[in-house]
Amino acid sequence: MKNVFVIGAGASGLLAAITAARNGAAVTILEGMEKPGKKLLTTGNGKCNITNTDMSDPNVFRSSDPEFVKQILEQFGVSDTLAFFEDLGLLLKDRSGYIYPYVEQASAVLGLLLMEVKRLSIKLKCMEKVKQLYHAQGKWQIQTASWTYTADAVILSTGSKAAPVTGSDGSGYELAESVGHRIIQPLPALVPLKAKGDWFKSLAGVRSHARLTLYADQNCILTETGELQWTDYGISGIVVFQLSRYAVRALQDNKHVMVSVDLMPDIQTEDLVKIMQNRCLHYPKRSAEEILTGLLNKKMITVILKKAKIKNTKPASSVSPKEIKELTDCIKNSLVQISGFRDFTQAQVCSGGVPTKEVQNITLESRIAPGLFLTGEILDVDGACGGYNLQWAWSSGYAAGFHSAI
Repeated sequence: MKNVFVIGAGASGLLAAITAARNGAAVTILEGMEKPGKKLLTTGNGKCNITNTDMSDPNVFRSSDPEFVKQILEQFGVSDTLAFFEDLGLLLKDRSGYIYPYVEQASAVLGLLLMEVKRLSIKLKCMEKVKQLYHAQGKWQIQTASWTYTADAVILSTGSKAAPVTGSDGSGYELAESVGHRIIQPLPALVPLKAKGDWFKSLAGVRSHARLTLYADQNCILTETGELQWTDYGISGIVVFQLSRYAVRALQDNKHVMVSVDLMPDIQTEDLVKIMQNRCLHYPKRSAEEILTGLLNKKMITVILKKAKIKNTKPASSVSPKEIKELTDCIKNSLVQISGFRDFTQAQVCSGGVPTKEVQNITLESRIAPGLFLTGEILDVDGACGGYNLQWAWSSGYAAGFHSAI
């Protein structure tokens, strides 16, 4: 019977431990925090978006080697994830492809995982932060503040630097480096972005359905549509999170980063021009501000008129065709210069980590340190919002757990 140690009791670590134990290994989990699964409890705003049934878009997983991710998901994909949790006793609900526990509580997911850990007699040791990891005399030595453990195989599931309050403090990167791995600089992903301008404070708290297009050095990188949240420092919301990985990397490479905001993505530009012309024609005595009332959020109206250099009080009858075009352009293509990003404490995940080429593309075993397996966010793989990062955790956890035990 192989003696397998899992470092980290997050989503991928728990799945890895359960899989290894089901395949005959004696498994011990070492967790640095006082309780397991702290980050799992925060996912999906506490509701736990377990996975997503739509894997058709190749951009939902971001990595230097997309084929690598595909090979791991082929071993344990969405259908396997659903079957696994249903077997544990979790009733699921499908919200247009977004899969949640029926009770919409992440605590239910964690609770059932821990029940299975207990049933399989997996040892779970909390407050056991690993200080050192090395190979000696054919075995892995795992040193904590209180003890040195010996293992046949080790699964490194320590997470990234995102949300450090949950235990993801980046210490796993140091352990990976200590045995010879290279680390691609971890940077926040799924994170709010900072922007230049003196008008953001007036929009703080406003939410808009918008289409955002990201540019780096004038090259179009990605377009996403969804709810945009304006903040006193810039932009946030799921639609921003989807772009943020690329924006942060571009800023790190000293590129000029811009976001084009379309505040009325469901209406074509030429149609919006006609709408504006008709409103000015039918309500000639209304002011420019009043003409926009019912089209845009009240706070947004003031900002858009200022950008278009039109006075709020200007009569609609005096708004020229040129001004209507300028107004339409500001609504459909409002440019925001991105100047920075929030730190790891506000990031849901990280980009970067151990390069995928340094692990076996089926087993997730280290090519540099045989007997060491890596899962989840410690690898250079991150996903879009919508259950994709948890699916990567489940899939990579399964692959490492299975292959470490056989």
